[in-house]
Amino acid sequence: MSMSLLQPNLQQCAPSFSSSTSLFPSFSSRRVTSVKPSVSSQFIPLVRCVSQSEVAVSNGKLDGKIIERNEIRLGLPSKGRMASDTLDLLKDCQLSVKQVNPRQYVAQIPQLSSLEVWFQRPKDIVRKLVSGDLDLGIVGLDTVSEFGQGDEDLILVHDALDYGDCRLSIAIPKYGIFENVNSMNELAQMPQWTAEKPLRIATGFTYLGPKFMKDHGVKHVTFSTADGALEAAPAMGIADAILDLVSSGTTLRENNLKEIEGGVVLESQAVLVASRKSLMQRKGALDTTHEILERLEAHLRAIGQFTVTANMRGSSAEEVAERVLSQPSLSGLQGPTVSPVYSKRDGKVSPDYFAIVICVPKKALYKSVQQLRAIGGSGVLVSPLTYIFDEEPRRWRQLLSNLGM
Repeated sequence: MSMSLLQPNLQQCAPSFSSSTSLFPSFSSRRVTSVKPSVSSQFIPLVRCVSQSEVAVSNGKLDGKIIERNEIRLGLPSKGRMASDTLDLLKDCQLSVKQVNPRQYVAQIPQLSSLEVWFQRPKDIVRKLVSGDLDLGIVGLDTVSEFGQGDEDLILVHDALDYGDCRLSIAIPKYGIFENVNSMNELAQMPQWTAEKPLRIATGFTYLGPKFMKDHGVKHVTFSTADGALEAAPAMGIADAILDLVSSGTTLRENNLKEIEGGVVLESQAVLVASRKSLMQRKGALDTTHEILERLEAHLRAIGQFTVTANMRGSSAEEVAERVLSQPSLSGLQGPTVSPVYSKRDGKVSPDYFAIVICVPKKALYKSVQQLRAIGGSGVLVSPLTYIFDEEPRRWRQLLSNLGM
């Protein structure tokens, strides 16, 4: 609840009740910091007036600044596929979450001693980032967009964690008046929608839905709030269309629903999001974010990449490098690493072979091995990559720029 400073006049602070039986008193000119019911049979509000000497607090933030605490808080989803995939990703980045008791909502990451992990519902993670109760969070972009509602304090640190892929999309029946409707323009121009009988959409996205419809010029539309199993709403006559998250689209097809051209509101996947104020004001928050981002970037970049090592005869390192670079699949990240392989013959040590090391994507692995053999490579060794640490990540430079640093 947002609170503001009041005038120092402490006279006549008694509340005035409306004629209804509501438990919440109304005040003509003053606000209160707390209203508590007594234990008697009637509810009597206990009111404390606030003087100007007291400090205003709004949504966990103090005069636009963060509330001081030593810990940096990371919010993670508490249940479902998103929760398990998030823990797996952090583990792959050597940031395993240690939870003493699976029923507890707080945990630690030993590698980040100043960080606390808090397990929350995804929408609560976003809300608590806005309120200042969390500093970082991993949730779906759809959740950030719906519950963050464009709040300028929210800032995307990493916008593509490569899991939780889905899209927020409009779906309509394949039958009846919608049989020949295949685009948003056609849906918006249907003569059936009037002020008296608007297009009815069932959704859990009551911020993004109306915004999307307004942007597409759909004037006569209403939204009903619903969670889960939205696909049944049109068949039951509860709604004309639905706005929901879609992955493969199988559930829609099985319920005689279809997506339409231009009906995708948002492409979503897991993202790392932060509070701008926390990054700028909380001690250690920016450094911790930097380390998390570096680990994420290094691991995600290495997914599907392999190190290929081979021996090759040649007169010089340059001559071997020219042969390697003549093959389109052997350029690696920045070019091949070529180094001499020394052997001893007739009492002399000489570089009879050169070892080449390149990085190749999984989809080009076999083709790369064939090309190596074609230019004289032998003894080919292949191993998967775990991390690729390169220059400072582009997203880190972008984050600093967004923070004005």
